[in-house]
Amino acid sequence: MSIRIGNAPCSWGVEFANDPRNPAWETVLQQCAAAGYKGIELGPVGFMPEDPAQLADALAKHDLELIGGVVFRAFHDAAQWDDVMDGAVRTCKALKAHGAQHLVLIDSISPRRAPTAGRAAEAEQMDKAEWAAYRDRLATIAKLGTEDYGLTVGIHAHAAGFMDFEPELERLLDEVDESILKICFDTGHHSYAGFDPVAFMERHIGRISYMHFKDIDPVVKADVIAKRTGFYEACGQGIFCNLGQGDVNFPKVRELLVANGFKGWCTVEQDCDPTLDVNPVDDALSNRKYLESIGFSN
Repeated sequence: MSIRIGNAPCSWGVEFANDPRNPAWETVLQQCAAAGYKGIELGPVGFMPEDPAQLADALAKHDLELIGGVVFRAFHDAAQWDDVMDGAVRTCKALKAHGAQHLVLIDSISPRRAPTAGRAAEAEQMDKAEWAAYRDRLATIAKLGTEDYGLTVGIHAHAAGFMDFEPELERLLDEVDESILKICFDTGHHSYAGFDPVAFMERHIGRISYMHFKDIDPVVKADVIAKRTGFYEACGQGIFCNLGQGDVNFPKVRELLVANGFKGWCTVEQDCDPTLDVNPVDDALSNRKYLESIGFSN
């Protein structure tokens, strides 16, 4: 089976490049390899060295392949377009330099959406003009990544942004051509949003180019939704549990991927709070062993 399993710096609590709580980038590479993974994501651009030679040497030292990178910026805010473009171009250059394939677009958390993460019926919606401009910004970066850098670009729904809930994701897929925009499907965020990951995969498997594996603790999810807990606070409470311990049906996910001839990387992304007394290596190892137990191999 030509499905490979990787991991990502967010499993070490790395969400923003300049967060002083971040572990050293060399530590993340070393521990990812020690947990048995052969691939890793770039993380937020600027976290790992942007000097291609320096990063290439470090990846080779740990026998790791660079899988892809994420542009996690405020696509929803026209005033932050320069920041979005900066992140996109720098990420594209880094991926191209290392032969990585996947550029992932994520709308960052919006104060207008944070209070209704996981509650689609209550969430504020963009008006027609705002949506059109938002869609076009996403499409512009998708076209940049695809046509200028030869990457495979996937849209990734994320709690507390304006690309969170299934209807928004499907609307975007209808309005942006598949030739420039595929899906990076995150099982955990889809569950967090209140929708069935497996049902979505059954409908859209042909457009899914890349997978993020994440699980959701249903007890924590119910509690944070009821209490309107913020996204990062929910991470600190353990909403993203180890794979196989939550409500995502990973055996069925694997079955769908295999049956539809999915090839390439599936990346574990266990968002966590870097200040908590947790051991990312233990979680990374546990997640890899769980995936092996249900038929995935590396």
